[in-house]
Amino acid sequence: MKYALLVMGAPYSSQAPHSALRFARALLEGGHTLDSVFFYREGVHNASFLMTPPQDEANLHRLWCELNREHGVKLDVCIAAALRRGLMNAEEAARHGYDEHSVAPPFALTGLGQLLDIQQRCDRLITFAA
Repeated sequence: MKYALLVMGAPYSSQAPHSALRFARALLEGGHTLDSVFFYREGVHNASFLMTPPQDEANLHRLWCELNREHGVKLDVCIAAALRRGLMNAEEAARHGYDEHSVAPPFALTGLGQLLDIQQRCDRLITFAA
């Protein structure tokens, strides 16, 4: 079965990203396919490479990147939600006149149209809300 995840909770203030990551690992260990993870609302903060938790805590950004590297899971981020929260990739930073950015591959800024495409492409879309 082909799955996708929708993560709407911020790292370190919501259990949603932790639960989604554990669910993703369980899916893959169970032989299922995880097509993509879409980050929306406060969940877009998972895409920030500036995230610096204490060393004794899991770095969720790095764990999502590992999931992408190990299994090819796409990491899509709602561009509108990200921009509202000050998160942008290099292209959007240049377009809005900023020198710095906080989102880089494998996270990709996309629109809600991508979420609709994911829903049509996958058998199940599991939501992890805050």
